[in-house]
Amino acid sequence: MFSSLPLNALRSFEAAARLTSFKAAAEELSVTPGAISHQVKVLETRLGTLLFERSAQGVRLTEQGERLYRQTHGALLDISRSLEHFLPGTASQSLTLSTTPGLAAAWLIPRLGDFYRAFEAFNLRIDTGNELVDLLRDSSIDLAIRAVSHTDPKLFNLPLMEERFAVYAAPEVLAAMAVEQLQLIDLRWQVPQGCSISWQLWCEAAGCQDWLERARMREFDDEHFALSAAVAGQGLVLASNVLVADSVQRGELAAFRPDVSLPGPRYMAVCVPGRERQPHMKALLAWLAEVAAATITEAR
Repeated sequence: MFSSLPLNALRSFEAAARLTSFKAAAEELSVTPGAISHQVKVLETRLGTLLFERSAQGVRLTEQGERLYRQTHGALLDISRSLEHFLPGTASQSLTLSTTPGLAAAWLIPRLGDFYRAFEAFNLRIDTGNELVDLLRDSSIDLAIRAVSHTDPKLFNLPLMEERFAVYAAPEVLAAMAVEQLQLIDLRWQVPQGCSISWQLWCEAAGCQDWLERARMREFDDEHFALSAAVAGQGLVLASNVLVADSVQRGELAAFRPDVSLPGPRYMAVCVPGRERQPHMKALLAWLAEVAAATITEAR
């Protein structure tokens, strides 16, 4: 049934497509770049179509190549995961989750204790960064949580939480607040296209345009640091209801003008299609959906 499948050619193609380089694919598979090129040509001849566009700058997938890559990568990944069930130890119970440093510090990591109590044999590795991860090319990442303005049709998408941005401060700051001595914590929020978050937009919505002329700005480049500064009483912060949920519940922060907020993106859990049906991924996604729903309830 499978005797005629060009497995070596498919494996060479998948590596070259994922790494966008014949040389890098050769290093990964411990062969020569010429061997990768030969296997790709064998596959192209068999299929009767070009899979790569070749130029002096390197190689780039054609439309047909992109389609075959997604299918091949998913199939090889499924085979690899299936083989893990036969290995000793807990390899099949380990997953790598990628998310932003802010969400990891303020929301995910504080809840992991409950996760491990429910899944004692499960090992969840947290990989943080603000750059988007290409799950179709980077098989080292099993699942990603990102704030997005729209879903990616090439991935499995699980909606988690809708963000809204409002102003928060330590209770003692709000109690002694004087418009003449405003201190605002400014952060360049890294939000997807279609969402705009800034003090100027919030002030316009609240009718407080004069704030920007008289306020002293405290600038930060990381949302976790900005929230820590607000908790320490260093000013008012324009922040996500998701990221401040725990601080509000503990009484460390309180909302100022909760009737005024800016719409933000949606947090989504995303993975390669088909992975959501695997037992450990299914369990992780169900847990994430449960704690996300509880967070939104608390943040209202």
